[in-house]
Amino acid sequence: MQERMERGQAWLAELLKLMGCPTNVTVSHHEGDESIWLMVEESQLSEDTINTLIGDHGKTIDAIQYLANTILNIGVDRADQHPYTIEIHGYRVKRQAELRVLVEEVAQRVRSTGQEEEMTSLSSAERRQVHNFFKELKELSDLATESRGSEPNRRLFVRLR
Repeated sequence: MQERMERGQAWLAELLKLMGCPTNVTVSHHEGDESIWLMVEESQLSEDTINTLIGDHGKTIDAIQYLANTILNIGVDRADQHPYTIEIHGYRVKRQAELRVLVEEVAQRVRSTGQEEEMTSLSSAERRQVHNFFKELKELSDLATESRGSEPNRRLFVRLR
């Protein structure tokens, strides 16, 4: 695991340098969370640079995270692959909290109407996170999620189980 963390850290630091945003990257991995978190140090970056790295609705940070997960897991046995989460300026933590609130609202509506509901405007990483919320949280065990369509028009639906 340590080797995977160091490889991710070095890869992201080099990418940021090539993008003209040289800065440090720290790594963390928490027990129970399979994802390796690569955190971009902001102290050396301007507010404009931070906003550019996050992008409109997180599109740039999502693209960087997609690249990290693709490149850093190439040639690695499936059992040894780890997901990487890229964090800057608390974006992922804040967005995760927003998604939890959204999940609770959608769950309440689906339960009260009995009708499935589409969750729109989610990136592939966010759809995966929402699927995981429904799997992990016991209070959501009466509901199921399903992704339909193909990128870039893939959507997540929530329905009664």
